[in-house]
Amino acid sequence: MFPFCRAKPPAFFSTTPRLSLLGTRLLTLSSVEGSKHPPLEYRTLPNYFREEIVEPPRTHGGPPSGNMNRSHLAWDFYAFDRHILATARGLIALGVKKGDRVGVVMGNNSAYALLQWACASIGAILVTLNPAYRLHELVEALNIVGAAHLFVVPRLRGSRYVRGLAAAFPDLRYSTPGNIQAASLPSLRSLVVINDISDPKEYIEEVEGTQSIIDFREMLVWREDGSEQRHLKELVDSHHPDEVINLQFTSGTTGKPKAVSLTHINLINNALSIGRCMRLTSDDILYYADSTESIRLVLGNLAAWLNGASIVYPSPIFNPAAIVNAVAQERCTALHGVPTHFLQVLSEVQKRHEAGEKVDLSCLRTGIAGGSPVPIDLMHQLINKLNLVDLTVAYGMTETSPVSFQTTPADPIAKRVETVGRVLPHVKAKVVDAEGNVVPIWTPGEVCVTGYLLFKGYWEDEAHTKQVVRADSEDCSLRWMHTGDKGIMDENGYLRIVGRLKDVIIRGGENLFPVHIENALTNHPSIREAAAVSVPDADYGEVVGAWIVLEPGTTMTREDVRKVVSDTINPQNAPAWVWFIGEPGVAGEFPKTASGKVMKHVLREWSKKLAQNSAGVGRVA
Repeated sequence: MFPFCRAKPPAFFSTTPRLSLLGTRLLTLSSVEGSKHPPLEYRTLPNYFREEIVEPPRTHGGPPSGNMNRSHLAWDFYAFDRHILATARGLIALGVKKGDRVGVVMGNNSAYALLQWACASIGAILVTLNPAYRLHELVEALNIVGAAHLFVVPRLRGSRYVRGLAAAFPDLRYSTPGNIQAASLPSLRSLVVINDISDPKEYIEEVEGTQSIIDFREMLVWREDGSEQRHLKELVDSHHPDEVINLQFTSGTTGKPKAVSLTHINLINNALSIGRCMRLTSDDILYYADSTESIRLVLGNLAAWLNGASIVYPSPIFNPAAIVNAVAQERCTALHGVPTHFLQVLSEVQKRHEAGEKVDLSCLRTGIAGGSPVPIDLMHQLINKLNLVDLTVAYGMTETSPVSFQTTPADPIAKRVETVGRVLPHVKAKVVDAEGNVVPIWTPGEVCVTGYLLFKGYWEDEAHTKQVVRADSEDCSLRWMHTGDKGIMDENGYLRIVGRLKDVIIRGGENLFPVHIENALTNHPSIREAAAVSVPDADYGEVVGAWIVLEPGTTMTREDVRKVVSDTINPQNAPAWVWFIGEPGVAGEFPKTASGKVMKHVLREWSKKLAQNSAGVGRVA
């Protein structure tokens, strides 16, 4: 997502279509349809991968070694495919069937990459689970989808998956491998552990006494002349491109998490479009700072591999130092991330410069900034300080596979820093009012999207699916995803996201857009992060509350913050309440989802309580 442009729309616009400088017809209504070229891809993921990406075997019978003079694992696509096939045969031997849900909880590593392709090869449904889940969240997610198999690393960050599951569910601890019988996890049969701990003693401590675990290395089947290989070929040939192969959970910031069902067609076409917007080729090397599931699986892995590019995994979790090292050492050309992560990468680079270290990031060229609104000032820093001159901005949601709008390096620089670009090929989008009518250009409304990228629904949850996917009023065969995002489209089809519908602040009957306010604030050199929310008010109904993270070593008063907004945009946007993160009586950090998005509903609750109970503390005079 990207912030609202401060440039004002024209006071009047013609209702007669005109031509732009590029010769394309200008819009008068906020409705667009992407190009029909290139045509949609209808092959399944495994077939496309092997037919278009994997090189044929060399005459000497195998691939060249990718690990010559390397201190770490390195695969070309042929070696990668050999490992994928061994994993797929291993899944079959384990008893994984077509349609089985296979849960995966781990950071960025080669095993995740293998499972992503191996599950698609046999028709199992990969359930990507956020490593930041607490135990109760993990169990809830597994039961929502009825996962029969779970692949985990022993531990990640502060989570100890094997020990935690074994302690919570003794039945799992004493079950036999492949035959787990745990009342609280009725569908689960297999627990497979990927050992990424270098010290054998530490690994034993993590898994000791849990009899049900299966070692991932022992699961792989390398023989190519067994029954597993024959069954694998039959399965690959039986797949249909419209079959569900992936379940991704929505962030669950406002309610019970829901599993989004995605197909071969959804994922392959979205990944190809994303890579084309970035102009990815086989010469590119990608590192993504974010391990959010949709970013990792589609914007990261698939967008790179389906366009022939490489990926670097220097760390299983977000690690700014590892990112900077990897970009410099491996000469990465592309970098993905959300604002929070990009800010930390910039801080790491700045720290090294101040220490006298030369950091050469001239290899960087492209990437994606998304996930949440990206301040304009941050975009300029990424271009100027990290050399991301072709950086793109993507907008979408898990339910749209995930990207529906994206900028390209060919877009004018103003469009690349002020909008989320134009609609992708084979995608339709519109901006509508509360009654569902398409609004004129430059008019705020809800963004709706349809096309190949539309998900197949929330897993076994028709009620919630119907809440967001609705039939077209004129064409009942056409279904629209109602995103809940408020957007503004210009005459050239570029989209600005101005916030969530429920996040809009209605002050005295006037709609104020949080992203507009946040942009004004983060452009100030002393403000690192800002979030604007509504605060109940007796006179205006709602007023603006601003939550601020200052740059280290800087100070500001509440009146200073208010003045930044009133001097930049209309004064009614200026916050009536200001809270500095970390000040007495205020939380030490923003409440965020595992994907780095600020949870505005939490901030609204905090604001309401502080405004009621703090005797004016935080109120701007």
